[in-house]
Amino acid sequence: MTKKRIVYIPFDQLHRNYGALKHADKEDDLIVLVESERMVDPKRFHPLRLFFLVSSARHFAAELQAEGYSVEYVQAQTTRAGLEGVRAKYRTQEIYAAEQSSYRLQETLAELGATFCENDFFLTPRALFKEWAQAQKSFLMENFYRLQRKRLNILMDGNSPVGGEWNFDKENRESLPKDHQALALLEHPYDEIDREVAARFGVSGTYWATTRAGALGQLNYFLANHFATFGRYEDAMSSGDWSVHHSLLSPYLNNGLLHPTEVIAAAVKRFEVGDIPIASAEAFVRQIIGWREYINGMYWHLGADYRSRNELSAQRKLLPLLEDPDRTSMNCLKSIVRDVQERSWVHHIPRLMVLSNIALLAGVNPQEYLAWMRNQFIDASDWVMVPNVIGMGVHGDGGVMMTKPYASGGAYISRMSNYCKSCIYDPKKRTGEDACPFTTLYWNFLAEHKDKFEKNHRMFQQLSGLKRLSDLDDVRVRAKEVLEGLERGLI
Repeated sequence: MTKKRIVYIPFDQLHRNYGALKHADKEDDLIVLVESERMVDPKRFHPLRLFFLVSSARHFAAELQAEGYSVEYVQAQTTRAGLEGVRAKYRTQEIYAAEQSSYRLQETLAELGATFCENDFFLTPRALFKEWAQAQKSFLMENFYRLQRKRLNILMDGNSPVGGEWNFDKENRESLPKDHQALALLEHPYDEIDREVAARFGVSGTYWATTRAGALGQLNYFLANHFATFGRYEDAMSSGDWSVHHSLLSPYLNNGLLHPTEVIAAAVKRFEVGDIPIASAEAFVRQIIGWREYINGMYWHLGADYRSRNELSAQRKLLPLLEDPDRTSMNCLKSIVRDVQERSWVHHIPRLMVLSNIALLAGVNPQEYLAWMRNQFIDASDWVMVPNVIGMGVHGDGGVMMTKPYASGGAYISRMSNYCKSCIYDPKKRTGEDACPFTTLYWNFLAEHKDKFEKNHRMFQQLSGLKRLSDLDDVRVRAKEVLEGLERGLI
């Protein structure tokens, strides 16, 4: 059976109205999805991540077939091998696809001679972001975000932002109240495809939807139950509430089941009812039209070699606690790594201020830590993780993206969570066996890299604090003990 062309759909473009499918013809085109062995390697990837990607893709393929499309869902050693096999089977050479979301896959398709249309799974065309970036002295996300608000006319009152401010961060830094009770989460029961894929990867739990209907259900559930309090507790962490008031939409935005346009439209419509605080609405909008678009733009602007940056010369191996939470007595890390193991997800503050913070302070090799993050998280597309880890998480680029490292001691974790109350370590102490490792390593990190940071005006306050420490020598002795203990999985 001959087909005019192959329309290739990767596992992160699962939306009927965007990408290459917009231009597909039911009569002449063959829709192809390829499940490569590399993509579903159980030795590398979290099983829930594999379940989500594969079950979502299989559901999508089945839905397209039900619509009348000719569909091939191919299992092959590589994407290249899968597409070459389809070419031979259907006696067609032409491959049509949207621009891919990673350098590796884009290069593979280009080598196969594919014809590309624009990747419109984002709100900002790559050429437009490049134009913005080339005009900047520094890549401040806030500047990009304000431009986005104006360009897309979102939460705007003429030329002014709704509520009179562009950013309500100062109102969105509250820890959870002592009597906080976690709300029930929306469950996503398995269907036949889910059960088959779940059995293959050995998973259970109904945290994640694998269909567009399920993803839309999650969006509506968030808007009805969590949107109003999202902003206020956006940065809060809790051992008793793994998602707090976060939307849990990142997996669906990143695999295409939801498009940012429809998510923003639904959020703005809900805000206009009148009972959602502007601080919550603005914070949610900023994550999608600001941060998400900025990270994708920076991934392409910074180039394929950016992932190899290591400006702080960090060479320590991946810490044992990241793979086994029982290898640490730090309550925050034990709890968060267990959350990752159970659900393949934690929100952005545990990722940045606990997981990435310990990797930064301990000098873990950026590429090893990037690989761990890339493999563990359900929403971990390449474009997401490379800038977030190398640029923001471990300051591997030396300040290209972020003007200062996101390093902190135990005080931040204590302020924004309940982890420290039942921990054997004291966030207020920097020396002694019961000193919080984050606090000890924070001051050691500043001392170790002070020559690099002295010319950074945003580090003036921190380095001034370092100069005032009367026990710095003792701190550095304790830091050596902590680092050795982390390497052995005994801290």
